[in-house]
Amino acid sequence: MLTTPALGVAESHWSLDATAGELLIRTGVAGPAAKMGHRLTIAMTSWQADVRWRAGKPVHAELTVVVDSLQVIKGDGGVTPLSGPEKSVARFNALKSLDAKKFPQIRFTTDDIATAPRGYRLTGTVEIHGTSRAQVIDLAVEDATDAWAISAHAVVTQSDFSIKPYSLLMGSLRVADEVTIEFTARHPK
Repeated sequence: MLTTPALGVAESHWSLDATAGELLIRTGVAGPAAKMGHRLTIAMTSWQADVRWRAGKPVHAELTVVVDSLQVIKGDGGVTPLSGPEKSVARFNALKSLDAKKFPQIRFTTDDIATAPRGYRLTGTVEIHGTSRAQVIDLAVEDATDAWAISAHAVVTQSDFSIKPYSLLMGSLRVADEVTIEFTARHPK
C-alpha cells in the first residue's frame, strides 16, 4: 500500500505535474458516418496534482488541468490517416467546444479518499466548462521499486457538462459524447 515517504511526519505534501506522467483523453466517433471519423488521442500537457498526507495516508487530492494545453497526438480509424493540419483543426474545434477562453481550467477535488484493493478510491467533484458533477475515481498504485506507479481512468460524458460534442456533415459524423480520461504518473519514494 502507498504510504508517504516519511511516516514519522504528521503531515506532508506531494506535487506532481506533466513531468511525472501523462493525462490523456480518448474520444470515439458517432453518427451514421462514424466510419469516416478518427478516434482521437489527446494529451493535456499542463496539469498539476497535489496530494496532502496525514499519518501516512492521503487525506486530500486536487488535479488542475490547463485546457489550452490540449494537443491532438494521433487519430485512429478514418478514411485516411490524420494529417498535421487536421490535428490543428481538431485542436481548434476541441478548444471551441470546451470554450477554453471562458473556462481555462478543468479541476477535480476530492471530498473523500478511501483505501481500495489496488490503491485508493477518490470521491469528489469534477468541474468542466463551468459545471460541477460528482465523480468517483479508482486510483491504482503499484510499488515500482524506486517509485510509486499511479494510474487511473474515468469516463466522462461531455453533455453532462453542457459541452456539445463537435460534429460535421449536419451531425452525421460527430465526436462521441463519452470520452475516456487516462492518467499515469510516477512519484519517487
